[in-house]
Amino acid sequence: MLWVTRSHVHVDRVACPWLIRRFVDSEAQFLFVPKSQIEKVVRETGGIPFDAPGVELGHHDGNCSFETIIKKYELRDPGLLRLAKIVHAADIAADLHTDVIAPGLEAIASGFSLILPDD
Repeated sequence: MLWVTRSHVHVDRVACPWLIRRFVDSEAQFLFVPKSQIEKVVRETGGIPFDAPGVELGHHDGNCSFETIIKKYELRDPGLLRLAKIVHAADIAADLHTDVIAPGLEAIASGFSLILPDD
């Protein structure tokens, strides 16, 4: 299946493809497009949108997209649930220091976008 998200990866847009590929859709392919193009690309390709405003697999009720995907696909592995807390804290700026590991993940994700500006 094709999955569509915003360009310029950060924490959720690094973590979600990993989660999707390993636990939801092992043959997933990803398109990273400008935020303004997501709806059009989804319509044209039939892709599943994630980590974008207004989509099912986005931020909802205080959860980041990684957490939303875990809930949607009923993933219950304790390691994934722990990782979801780290991703949440790293992705939500106000919660960055609620998990000791989160600042490191946030720094790694920021580094990806600096060294690899083309998603």
